[in-house]
Formats: sequence, structure tokens, C-alpha cells
Amino acid sequence: MSAHTELPQIDAEPAGSCCGGACHSDTAPATEGAVTAVYEVKGMTCGHCEGAVAGEISELDGVASVTAAAATGRVTVVSAAPLDEEAVREAVDEAGYELVGRV
Repeated sequence: MSAHTELPQIDAEPAGSCCGGACHSDTAPATEGAVTAVYEVKGMTCGHCEGAVAGEISELDGVASVTAAAATGRVTVVSAAPLDEEAVREAVDEAGYELVGRV
């Protein structure tokens, strides 16, 4: 089980879609020049945990998508530019979990 959060793409929204089409695909959007970072987060045990962590990190500027997996403790973030690790740490703390570090 994992939580995946994608921000809707303006040009990708099909007519009448409430989510910008993000929930209709199993693949992350191809973003030119995107940076992917994987973090280890301590304390996630279920889908609710995954959603809380993914939701907080997705609010950071430049984040295109977040996938959190409680089973592994890994959170994969795709962003337009490298993220400040302290900002990621604060987002994870806000969700109630502990950022161990970048993998």
C-alpha cells in the first residue's frame, strides 16, 4: 500500500474531470528537468500515515508528485528543483513523523 499525490497539470485536465486526470494514471508525469529524491521516514504504519506525509510534502513549492510507502518507510518526491532538506523535515514533522534522511 502506498499513497501517491500528484499536483494536477493545467494542460492535462480532461473535460469534466475533478482531479485533473491525476488519479487515472499509474505513471508519474514526465517533467522535463525534474529531480527525484527518496527519503526515509520513521513512524509510518498505514495508508493514513502515507497520506499525511505525502499531503504535507506536496505543499512544498516545486513539488510535482509524492509517493509514500509505509511498508518500506520510503517517500519518493519529484520536484522541479532540489528541495531543501530542512523544509522536507519540517513538512514530515508537521505530519507527525520523523525524517531520518535522504536515501
